[in-house]
Amino acid sequence: MSLNTTPSSERIQIGFFGKTNTGKSSLINAITNQNISIVSNISGTTTDPVTKAMELLPLGPVLITDTAGYNDNSELGKLRLDKTLRVLNKTDIALLIADASVGLTDEDKQIIKIFQDKKIKYIIVYNKCDLIQIPLNQSENEIYVSALKNINISGLKEKIASFNVNFNKTRMLVSDLIKENYPVILVTPIDSAAPKGRLILPQQQVLRGILDKGGIGIVVKETQLEQSLKYCPSPQLVITDSQVFKYVNSILPRDIPLTSFSILFARYRGILNIAVKSVKKIKSLKDNDTILISEGCTHHKQCDDIGSVKLPFWLKSYTQKNLNFEFSSGTQFPDNLNKYSMIIHCGGCMLNENEVLNRFQNAEKYNVPISNYGITIAYINGILERSIEIFPELK
Repeated sequence: MSLNTTPSSERIQIGFFGKTNTGKSSLINAITNQNISIVSNISGTTTDPVTKAMELLPLGPVLITDTAGYNDNSELGKLRLDKTLRVLNKTDIALLIADASVGLTDEDKQIIKIFQDKKIKYIIVYNKCDLIQIPLNQSENEIYVSALKNINISGLKEKIASFNVNFNKTRMLVSDLIKENYPVILVTPIDSAAPKGRLILPQQQVLRGILDKGGIGIVVKETQLEQSLKYCPSPQLVITDSQVFKYVNSILPRDIPLTSFSILFARYRGILNIAVKSVKKIKSLKDNDTILISEGCTHHKQCDDIGSVKLPFWLKSYTQKNLNFEFSSGTQFPDNLNKYSMIIHCGGCMLNENEVLNRFQNAEKYNVPISNYGITIAYINGILERSIEIFPELK
């Protein structure tokens, strides 16, 4: 992956929702000027969410998602509806596509209520306006278009752009923590779990943040850290992969600030405070408590996988309790969290801010403590205070 490529998690996410045969796919193709979604007169052609990363001017980098129609009452339709509703957890701007000749149905109104409950910016798009007399009075979040006749498509683009979505603009990943022309050491293990030929996304984004600020990024393996400190004895910050937190802490002089990629992402996503408070609940875990360990992405599990192998081992060793573990990955985060005594989430680099916040807010609703990998590993190794002392918002 190129350092100049905008990750999906950093793109404005636009979701298209509506009943079958309202022309969602045709409208996406008209807006993007590309054949992204399959178009057919057969009802229910779109069966699973289809995503496309692209530039949509004047918004910039966006991720467009075409979802399945939600008026299929079969068992398969219910599964499709579940996938459609999960898309809402990461949506910045929602477009509800309705047939202009039919108007809003009860199902449409229920979806709009979900938009409002989740505080998602939305537009009601009445497609196939070429079949009706367009009403003169329209609300601010309504627009009449025709994908087939290319009517008012530019107006819809302007309305989307008018939302001026600015996520993560007030929070920075690393640039506010460092100074120009000062060295920062990044500790990046290259083991069986590391992707071949590239750095993982958090390492890429942090390195890019350092370079953008004018800092000097020094990337080393954990086995090279001691040697690198001989050449650079006073880095302004050391950022490590969580899996080698304990080792790095043991050889790094106490006066050098230390944190992890995972902790930086917790701060960037706006959940650092709750994750730090929640992690202290680990000491209260009891025998037979169930812990959910959740990954934001899907990947092939290695024999020493951090989520499914290392974290359960470390937690059991630390608590000396007989704990039960369940695992989730990708979009499969449970809605009902009643059964869990704690949730440990990954850094969330592959999830956008909305989805991360949604998961943490859902945990809060169920009164389940939730933290992340880096904060958990720092806590059980007794180095949490050191790893968060650089963050002024926690003081």
